[in-house]
Amino acid sequence: MSKPRVLIVEDEPGIADTLQYALRTDGFEPDWVATGEAALQRQREAPADLVILDVGLPDLNGFEVFRRLRETGDVPVLFLTARADEIDRVVGLELGADDYVAKPFSPRELVARLRVILRRSTRAPAAPPALPFQIDEGRRQIRYYGQLLELSRYEYGLLKTLVERPGHVYSRDVLLDKVWDERSESLDRTVDAHVKTLRAKLKAVAPQLEPIRTHRGSGYALAEDLPAAP
Repeated sequence: MSKPRVLIVEDEPGIADTLQYALRTDGFEPDWVATGEAALQRQREAPADLVILDVGLPDLNGFEVFRRLRETGDVPVLFLTARADEIDRVVGLELGADDYVAKPFSPRELVARLRVILRRSTRAPAAPPALPFQIDEGRRQIRYYGQLLELSRYEYGLLKTLVERPGHVYSRDVLLDKVWDERSESLDRTVDAHVKTLRAKLKAVAPQLEPIRTHRGSGYALAEDLPAAP
């Protein structure tokens, strides 16, 4: 059985050397690059099974590297950061990272976390919940229990984002970044207003259901327990 390949994206050689030694000792095959652009190229040429990604890289922000990695695949990613700010951790996890470790860190703990991520990512995926939504991306249309919804541009983008990951809680900031063009001109209450109109349109189709759930202090998620369309 081949060793799991881990791409290390870290601009500090000392940390990279420590990681490579710990990974080799524990049965992984490490590969090291020092910049975001090099990581993107390496992943295109020889995809790794896991990526350890430093947030503070010399060329690209680690979060931007993560977004671009996810555009071409679903490789598991563990973020590294030298900052103690909770905001880094929150942003990284909201983007969809698999785990997060702050420097200084224990190499043994980091390797243990990688093994958990690897086990989780290699399990047979659970069948996705049968949802009552049908998305037609070409026409930018969404049907709910077979009924076509009359949606504005941003209502469509917002509902499509929620439907694509049932149960995932999106903060207002993340929804603004994903759906709205001019992030700087939009406010949190913009998301709330569009969620309100979306709920009204969904309730007009199925009055007894609450498909969009509010998670206080966190954001919004699509319910995973909606009855499937007949």
